Parts: sequence; structure tokens; C-alpha cells
Amino acid sequence: MSAVLPLVRELPQRLALLGTGTVGTAFVHRYQALQSRGVALPRFSWLANSRTAFRCGGQPAQELAHANRAARVVPSLQPWAEAEGLQRGDVLVDATASDEVANWHEQWLARGVHVVTANKLGQGTHWARAQAIAESVEEGGARYGDSATVGAGLPLLSSLRALVAGGDHIHRVEGVLSGSLAWLFHHYDGQRPFSAWVGEALSAGYTEPDPRVDLSGEDVRRKLLILARASGIELRSEQVQVSSLVPDALAGLPLEQALAQLALLDAPIQAYWHQAQREGGCLRFIGGVDREGACVGLRVVAHDHPLAGGAQTDNRVAIHSDRYSIQPLLIQGPGAGAEVTAAALLDDVLSITRT
Repeated sequence: MSAVLPLVRELPQRLALLGTGTVGTAFVHRYQALQSRGVALPRFSWLANSRTAFRCGGQPAQELAHANRAARVVPSLQPWAEAEGLQRGDVLVDATASDEVANWHEQWLARGVHVVTANKLGQGTHWARAQAIAESVEEGGARYGDSATVGAGLPLLSSLRALVAGGDHIHRVEGVLSGSLAWLFHHYDGQRPFSAWVGEALSAGYTEPDPRVDLSGEDVRRKLLILARASGIELRSEQVQVSSLVPDALAGLPLEQALAQLALLDAPIQAYWHQAQREGGCLRFIGGVDREGACVGLRVVAHDHPLAGGAQTDNRVAIHSDRYSIQPLLIQGPGAGAEVTAAALLDDVLSITRT
């Protein structure tokens, strides 16, 4: 009788980071903090941004500082060209918001390189790309860590996938999915201009670098697509009806000009606020999807509505299913900020390392 050979577990060998902005910076600092406490992590091999790449022979914080000081020139090669050297079992962390980087996810996965991402453009845009990522995970045997893409690490995707795997049928998912818009509408009281609150949220790192991505509802659309697909709903981007908060006069401007003219937001939002006061409710920016369709936009909800609660940057999501037919399953917690997003990325790295 032949001996049974033991299974060989393939451990990650190296870790690489794409993106050295606020999330990438928080990731590096948290990585070093965990490492100093003796937490076993893959070796930090290199990091890159849109301008340059640095090998991390010592403390990655030093290379991070060099990368963020790099001149803003167009490189002759992709700064992440070193990703070609990653091997099966290595981990690549995408802390960018780059469509070009997201387009590489399936190729890295197919080579057996684990991808951990806060970039919503992988699974939150084109249906074909999301399918290709899923197929690459199957074929390449690598893991795709995406918990930071929705809710900054809240157990949203894991809960939906666990319910579906357990035979539950998801009827509807709806929620306050933007931490920045949650923060804005928790604070806005009709007195201080809405544009002033937007500027404060941008400075705090709650919004995307271009806050119109949040205000347009595009960020929520992407998150809703990711949630729908995790729920077994084959939702495509063009099927989501989005009501943008960005006036046409603001939408087409270059970023610097748009930031200088955010006051164009004030009158329309104040009108919405007065409507909420007349109806005895509050304003919440909500995305919802069911088997019939999906929509994203500002709504007036009663103060006792399941999605009216929360505070600060809290995401608040209601899951309606066979199991939760009378009362929805509510998941709530901070949904924006570099620190919680970086923590979610490292949680996924640790999960891959320990599995």
C-alpha cells in the first residue's frame, strides 16, 4: 500500500504594495506596528506609486517617504513592472484607485499571486472583469482579499457570502454605503454651507481625492455592484440608476476648478434639507439592490428607519433574505478613513498567510 503524501501548504513569500497615498501610508505604518509586536507577516519586498518604485530592504517607511517625494513625471515603464517578478504564493496589495491596476488583478491571480485590494474597480465595474477575476481565483488557486472595498472591512461581503453558501436567498440589500456621505449628512444642519462640510471631509481623508466621485454616487454604485455580485445577483453597471448630487456646471470642470466652485452644491442640498424638515425625516444617501433592479441617491427617511441611525462615517447596511424576512440583518460601523481601510487590508493579508 503506497504512503499518503502530506499536503504541502503554499505560504506567501513576499509582499508588495501599489499605492502610497493615505491608505498606502497607513498600511505601511500598521504593517510595521504589527511586525514590532511579533505578528508573522510576509516580507515587505517593494512598494510603488504612479511615479516610481522602491525595494524595501529595511524599514518600508523609509522607502515610502522616498516614493512620496518622487518627482511627478511620466515614467518610461509601469512603476509596478516589478510585479512580473512576483511568484506563486506572494501577496500584492492594491491600495490605489486605478482602473489600469484593477485590470491586472485577473492576470496576477491566474499566476497564483494573491491580490488584496481596496480598489473597487476590480469587481465594482464591468461584469466581464468581475467574472474574469472569479475565474482566475478558481484556476490560479490564489486568494482575492476584497473586504476593504466595501465598508472598510466591516463584515459585509463575508456575511453575504456566508448566507449564500448556507443556502439563504438574498432578496434585497440596501444601505448607507459611503462613509463620506454618511459623515456629511450626519453633520449638515442647513445652517453652515454644505460645501464647507465637503471641504472638511476632503481634508480629513473621508472622501476620494476628487469628492465628486462620492457626491456623484459613482463610489456607491461600485460598492453596490460588489455587494450584489456577492449576493448572487448578476447586476451590471448600466442597470444601476444613479441620482448624482453634482450639478452639471460642476461635473465637467478640472479638479482644481471644481474644488474652487463647490459652493454650487449649496442651494440644491439646502432645498433637499428643507424638504426633509417638512416631511419630519432626515437625509441619507442610500444604495439599494434587489432582483428587480438597483438605485442610488439621496432619500428622505423617517428617523426610526433602519438606515437613519449611525454616526460619523458609519456605514449601515440592511440585508433582507429568507432567513431575515421579518427584520433585516443590520451591519453598522465606520466605513471611511485610511486607518480602518488599511486595517482591513492587513486583516486579509493575515487571513491569507494563516490559511
